Amino acid sequence: MTAIRHRWHRAAAVATGTAALVGTGMFVASPASAHVPGWEVDCYTTSVHLENYSDRAENTIKITAGGKTLVDETFGRTFDKKVNLPEHSSPLDVHLVIDAGDDDKFDRDEHKTSPVCEESPSPTPSESSPEPSPSESSSEAPAPSEKPSTAPNGGGDDLAETGASSATPMIAGAAGVVLAAGAGLVVVSRKRRSAQD
Repeated sequence: MTAIRHRWHRAAAVATGTAALVGTGMFVASPASAHVPGWEVDCYTTSVHLENYSDRAENTIKITAGGKTLVDETFGRTFDKKVNLPEHSSPLDVHLVIDAGDDDKFDRDEHKTSPVCEESPSPTPSESSPEPSPSESSSEAPAPSEKPSTAPNGGGDDLAETGASSATPMIAGAAGVVLAAGAGLVVVSRKRRSAQD
């Protein structure tokens, strides 16, 4: 009976160690392969959203437009920023450079064009409209202000996602632990049967 108990403890230790190694390997490997870059440009602004970069290495980002440097920073695991573009009367070239500190394959060097904003023409002084009477002005609701439209996520020229969501490593790690524990229990049950026979 003591030999069976020793085998049981040894098999449980092996299963636990295997599960720990599998889970650790998945959690360590996944952030390096899950860089998620996102970059959008409209006629007024440019916005950048970066996830799952290495916080153990120095990552840098630089954005220039119209001869001006808009962003020149280092960042860690994530970066999220929206900046105004210079005023422009013709299409404006916007240049993004990302240098990932952990691997050159995650670097980005891309250009996008900011279109000219369509402004509504203001009326000339000779075409001024008559003042509304107090009864008319009180009954009319103010017109909503127009805001610039932004391109939806997943547009044709957005950067491709190179990894998985932040929940994927946890799910994969848990699956590995369950699989290893199950294998350990199968081995233990077979040894117990053979010992009893």
